[in-house]
Amino acid sequence: MHVARSVGHNGGVTLPELAPRRTYGAVIATWVVAAVLAVVVGALAPTEARAEWMAVAMGLAFIVAFALNLATGRSQGFVPRMAASVLGALVVMGLIGAGLGLATLVGAAV
Repeated sequence: MHVARSVGHNGGVTLPELAPRRTYGAVIATWVVAAVLAVVVGALAPTEARAEWMAVAMGLAFIVAFALNLATGRSQGFVPRMAASVLGALVVMGLIGAGLGLATLVGAAV
């Protein structure tokens, strides 16, 4: 007597990526955008209002980071890429802001 067997689950079928995209290009691009925004704020904003404009620029850098990381089209590692993008942008803008603050202090002393 022949017993019919049901088809078992062998695991999911995975397709290899033919041309994997670079995942950290959006992170570096966000850092570059943050640096450009910080320099623009330093050049155009009045000295008394630079801190407020840096906060606005950081918000814009966050939106850019979100858009660039979504544009990569990869869901794997989205949160770590966003964290690296935003934290890196914060560090870049902080360093440039500190440089602008020191330049203002030195300029006022001279």
